[in-house]
Amino acid sequence: MEREKKIVQTSVLGIAVNLVLVAFKAAVGFIANSISVILDAVNNLSDALSSVITIIGTKLAGKKPDKKHPYGHGRIEYITSVIISVIILIAGVTAMKESVEKIISKDQASYSYISLIIIAVAVAVKFFFGRYVKKIGKSINSQALVASGSDALMDSILSLATLVAAAVNFIWGIGVEGILGAVISLIILKAGFDILIETLNSIIGIRADKELTDALKEKICSYKEVYGVYDLTLHNYGPTKIIGSVHIEVDDDMTAKQIHKLSREISTDVFMSFGIILTVGVYARETSSGEKNAIKRDLEDLLKNYPEVLQMHGFYLDDGAKTVTFDLVTDFKANAEEIRDKVVAEISAKYPEYRFFVVLDSDFSD
Repeated sequence: MEREKKIVQTSVLGIAVNLVLVAFKAAVGFIANSISVILDAVNNLSDALSSVITIIGTKLAGKKPDKKHPYGHGRIEYITSVIISVIILIAGVTAMKESVEKIISKDQASYSYISLIIIAVAVAVKFFFGRYVKKIGKSINSQALVASGSDALMDSILSLATLVAAAVNFIWGIGVEGILGAVISLIILKAGFDILIETLNSIIGIRADKELTDALKEKICSYKEVYGVYDLTLHNYGPTKIIGSVHIEVDDDMTAKQIHKLSREISTDVFMSFGIILTVGVYARETSSGEKNAIKRDLEDLLKNYPEVLQMHGFYLDDGAKTVTFDLVTDFKANAEEIRDKVVAEISAKYPEYRFFVVLDSDFSD
């Protein structure tokens, strides 16, 4: 797969770049007795290890679906990101420990022109490499690469701070190594927590991106037979595999053959355009006249008194059975069952000859 190949290539390049930076920064740090430069080297080493884990995770995630894992192994990439975040957190805790010891001991660093030049080159390399990795990660939807790229960009800023501290020490002889190391460790810890929270949200399941859902609904509504798109749900089984379902509203006099053809066309179109496997369900739109319009208008007016109700759809009146069915989408904070019962009681009081059935939907997407 081209995506997997790109992730592996970028990660291998990351390993090489970070190991070179580790060697140079470690040499400068020990020679100059600079805790901030040494911590920078340790951080680059953790970045190299993260790239190794990214490669392993990508290879495992790329395995084909099997009987035990019919949805594939794509979510392994999220586990990879969790491991990377833990590595970053461990590096941050270690950095804080070493920095506090440096502050207490009051050891002074000693820099040379060569040291400053090496640190400056490292800043530039890490900055441009971070931009490159983040760009690649976004283009192929790799959360691990985006995290690595963001981490590299942050590292370049931290290295720049180290360079400033080294210059201050070199020119004026003022040592701020321990304090700077503590600041760096806090930023490293924050980066680790941010990556961990973002990844855990992906594993738990988060709301679908509005830009994506809007584009999907626009695509489906482009079919002349479709009068509305509802109940769009998307389930993520890895960065590149999304399975979902949707309901479309169509005329109730369409034949099974016509509905079959339409739903297949929509599913194929969505997969070709977005790479999403979508199951299409149907709501019938009544084409006959009668009391339907009056009841629907009264129901819509009634629902204005319930701000917790976000949407009503799937309305259908069956004159023969004297039944009315519709769906309500309520806010997550609302007591949906209580609202449903009140709405049914009010509309039933006005139209006692009909039975009303309500399906409660959650606000899964915009």
